[in-house]
Amino acid sequence: MVTVLRVHLPSDIPIVGCELTPYVLLKRADKSHISDDITEFNPIDGHFLRYKWYRIQSDKKVAVCNVHPTEQATLQCLGCLKAKLPVAKSYHCSPKCFADAWQHHRLLHERAATALNENATEEEEIFGRFNTSGSNVSLSTSQSNPNLSNASTTAVTQRNGGETWVEVGYAKMYTPTADDVGHVLKFECTVVDAETKLTVGSPSTFSTSRVIPAPSPIPRRVIPVGMDASRNLDFDGRISSAVTFSVLSYNILSDAYATNEAYNYCPTWALSWPYRRQNLLREIVGYRADIICLQEVQNDHFEEFFAPELDKHGYQAVFKMKTAEVFVGAMKTIDGCATFFRRDRFSHVKKYEVEFNKAAQSLTEALVPSAQKKNALNRLIKDNVALILVLEAKYGNQGIDNAGKRQLICVANTHINVQQELKDVKLWQVHTLLKGLEKIAVSADIPMLMCGDFNSVPGSAPHALLAMGKVDPHHPDLAIDPLGILRPASKLTHQLPLVSAYSSFARVGAGLGLEQRKKTDPATNEPLFTNCTRDFIGTHDYIFYTADSLTVESLLELLDENSLRKDTALPSAEWSSDHIALFAEFRCKPRSRRP
Repeated sequence: MVTVLRVHLPSDIPIVGCELTPYVLLKRADKSHISDDITEFNPIDGHFLRYKWYRIQSDKKVAVCNVHPTEQATLQCLGCLKAKLPVAKSYHCSPKCFADAWQHHRLLHERAATALNENATEEEEIFGRFNTSGSNVSLSTSQSNPNLSNASTTAVTQRNGGETWVEVGYAKMYTPTADDVGHVLKFECTVVDAETKLTVGSPSTFSTSRVIPAPSPIPRRVIPVGMDASRNLDFDGRISSAVTFSVLSYNILSDAYATNEAYNYCPTWALSWPYRRQNLLREIVGYRADIICLQEVQNDHFEEFFAPELDKHGYQAVFKMKTAEVFVGAMKTIDGCATFFRRDRFSHVKKYEVEFNKAAQSLTEALVPSAQKKNALNRLIKDNVALILVLEAKYGNQGIDNAGKRQLICVANTHINVQQELKDVKLWQVHTLLKGLEKIAVSADIPMLMCGDFNSVPGSAPHALLAMGKVDPHHPDLAIDPLGILRPASKLTHQLPLVSAYSSFARVGAGLGLEQRKKTDPATNEPLFTNCTRDFIGTHDYIFYTADSLTVESLLELLDENSLRKDTALPSAEWSSDHIALFAEFRCKPRSRRP
């Protein structure tokens, strides 16, 4: 005999597109407790479990606020209806809510007007990243398993009080759809005799709060920054089809670090991994990048979620874990760098893994006196890594200029040490990575990209080394060098012609690019911020490229105070990381024209 002791839902608020997985605790005949899923094909003690999900519908339709989705709407913006925006975007819970959100909300109207004026496909232009704000664009793993899918047919049963129960699911897991918004869901779990197929005892149930739509920010536009008048023409007037490709770099915020203590301003439901993973995946897939560099990807999330989900969208995945685990509660976890590339655009040629711990051990053996070795290793060993891939553009993506020639591209993805007091360690890690890339550059004429979270602000020594190729001997960061690993300062150089992709906004003279210049620091031409929390706002993330072999064609627009709701830090309900994504489209220069 099997008895259901308890059923409950770990997450407190059901959200469109985010899978619901109830916890079911069972007691077996031998009085042991289990929480396994017992199916008809794998019964235990002669019994299995049958599940049902219901949508409870009443005569009164409830609209929810698009800013505070846990609140019921009390007013509607008629401007949204006139602009033919998704109706869910028009609801607000109070006049104050509408007034506070106006700067953000006004941009929706402006985007809608721009899309109509340009005769664009309105839905794709305004909500291209998430399709429609109310639609169920579920990217859940359950889609690949028909046993976990939502019910394709519905059974309606009339209940007391004018409520109608609509059967919407028959598996343990259920993914709410747009039809569920504003409604309560009910889960039912029943023990069934495997031989007679008759139910045993009464069903165990729970009801959720009202389903809310998945919040979505204003999609970020891609801004052209290339030389529009000439970039598509060869010297002889032919249409040039040199290799072009796009790159996304994004620190997605590991679940291990996304704690309520660290981000107490973010709603608990928006900080939960089941919600964040779907929101992150929708965002990442929506950018349609050819190469994706992610940081802070947990190993289990890579294997169980990102690799299989992005595989469905045509990406091949490579992962490099950090070299030490962290404890999350009673469990160990580890994060690292994950690089994905489109199989139809590139093939994998070679992989290099950089473990800064190994480099630290080699450094201390060679340079540090024996008495200081222990202290040196304690300072230098921080478990950071880098992943370097050499990719080859596939035939048909090479263009006229490179016909018959292999077009290789080298992509480095890294996450540099976070501790701000260890300025020497940050600089040493960046210098070590650059020296490794220089060795690759010597062996092949190959465009290079360096993407990642460098945990270094513009103007810092690591940033200067990347952007300028050297560090000023009088730079204040060099004052922190207890191990003497940065001396002499003249050795802190490299020969790669690296340029920050987002500095291209400084060279744009008009239009949308000029608008983006206001979101960059005029002293460094870098974004004002890529990391925005209550404790820190600044730039830590970059995409660097070799300017002798690549040109920047377009960039993803930057965020500013109008792109974030009033008094909002990251992560939030709309943006599921404390960092923002960086995206750049590049064109390979023909070899004959490279310096």
